[in-house]
Amino acid sequence: MKKNISKTFLLFVLFFALISQAFTQVLEDYGPKWQEGERETWFSSNDRLLLELDLQTFPLAYLSFEFPDHSVVFVGEKLWFFTDQDTAFKVKVEDFKKEFSGDQSHLTVFKNGISLGHATAKKVLNPGSTSERVKHDGVLAVARDFDRQGIRNFFVVALLICFIFIALYKLAYPFIFEMMIKPISLLNAEDFSESGSLQKFFSADILFYVFIVNLLLSLEMATGLMVFRQEWLEARIELTFAGMVLIWAVGAFLLLILTVLKFTAIRVLSYLFDLGKLEFAHFFYLLRLVVIATIGLIFISAFYLLNGFSLLKTALELSFAGFFWIYILGIVGLFVIMVNRLGFKKYHLFTYLCIAELVPFLILAKLVLDLGY
Repeated sequence: MKKNISKTFLLFVLFFALISQAFTQVLEDYGPKWQEGERETWFSSNDRLLLELDLQTFPLAYLSFEFPDHSVVFVGEKLWFFTDQDTAFKVKVEDFKKEFSGDQSHLTVFKNGISLGHATAKKVLNPGSTSERVKHDGVLAVARDFDRQGIRNFFVVALLICFIFIALYKLAYPFIFEMMIKPISLLNAEDFSESGSLQKFFSADILFYVFIVNLLLSLEMATGLMVFRQEWLEARIELTFAGMVLIWAVGAFLLLILTVLKFTAIRVLSYLFDLGKLEFAHFFYLLRLVVIATIGLIFISAFYLLNGFSLLKTALELSFAGFFWIYILGIVGLFVIMVNRLGFKKYHLFTYLCIAELVPFLILAKLVLDLGY
């Protein structure tokens, strides 16, 4: 089931292609043209990036910039602005040329320890979101256009909907609900006993439970994408409240489909490896782990969304990294339990878990890292 979480990430990569409504066409990517400044000594860290912008081509396009926190940006010898935090914005080529005369502009970004990839510049067709410009002591600062309250409103409403579903499920299926959230079950491995194993995955009660789990996973992933890839999302769908809800809902349904596919794959592999009726215990053991870890992620996100938005990105980075290692530990724990309780050969079992869980999860984790970072 932990694979369930893996599916979450892959899902989001897939479903955003399906719900795309608008495209920001990249006309020119300056990524390969950035250069590091000359270092004063061999062992000193780099402190600046250099870039030559061509303002002659695509005069009606927009320049899209991303700069890291605590960097100072110059155009030629003129100070443009400094950043207190990670900053992203777009500016029309015409406006840029008016502010800095000339068809070629030399861009310099100063920050101790900066390296290639920390700053980006592109020429795009669609303006997307605009930026808010303010003056601080005569220096132009560009603040990222980030609708904090909109994301908060979406998160709270979505979480309330999840709580309503959870309450309804607890009333309708109290036994399954209690069994699926007990942390102690991860240690006593009751799923692997004859009396503890669930044998009916394709039933209304189990599918409803899995759907609720996917609602929570989808909410967490949608929040992460809005924080890490706001511009990427805005190029594909309008980030209004309705747009955020659409992303969340479509993600939850796609995750449900992937979860069913995952269970089916586990069932096929357990048959091929002659492991008997192991797929139920395997799947629901990791599902319980995913539920507990996801609840932790939800509470962390809620806390920083409502109390410390400036730290939300860092908190999510650490949380997702923690989730990765929890998943890995879950696979290790599953291996130990299956060896000790069921007496399978270690090599046989290790091969099965690598094919069914470990390799697919690592591939999906790599896709998520490429998308989110």
